[in-house]
Amino acid sequence: MISVNDFKTGLTVEVEGDIFTVIDFQHVKPGKGAAFVRSKLKNLRNGNTVERTFRAGETIGRAIIENRGVQYLYASGSEHVFMDNETYDQFELTEKQLEWELNFLRENMTVNIVSYQGEILGINLPTSVELKVTETEPGVKGNTAQGATKAAVLETGHTVQVPLFINEGDVLLIDTREGKYISRA
Repeated sequence: MISVNDFKTGLTVEVEGDIFTVIDFQHVKPGKGAAFVRSKLKNLRNGNTVERTFRAGETIGRAIIENRGVQYLYASGSEHVFMDNETYDQFELTEKQLEWELNFLRENMTVNIVSYQGEILGINLPTSVELKVTETEPGVKGNTAQGATKAAVLETGHTVQVPLFINEGDVLLIDTREGKYISRA
């Protein structure tokens, strides 16, 4: 059990049978009445974000999340096959479970699987990945102020805004948290 006064961003807790990670929290001490903790929690099972208010000092269950290294093998229809790097066991995750992650996932890529008491909740990508540009318009010099960008389609199908000097075939470093261009690799 953990007190809500000890909330930290990224902490995983169990509330009413669901597993949540703390996205944001705020300790509030009103002039009149009891103190409380206002929090924003992300459900790790379905991805929904909820706002919850707890009384100061209230205790809730701590969820111990396990992270293991796995390798993404291939897609089979709407299922995606992964292999555990230690036991070589294979398992599948659905497209719904990997909605955002599929924008950055390449075959043979190593990622971390997130599980709670044997239940697979999803995967954690590295903070940045290298992806190849498959389609973009040629950059046009001329009437541009600083910071001009164009759209580029990556090998995974994800579209990002990139500077005009990026060409097809270039390998880019992409931030997986926001899905934005960082630099050329």
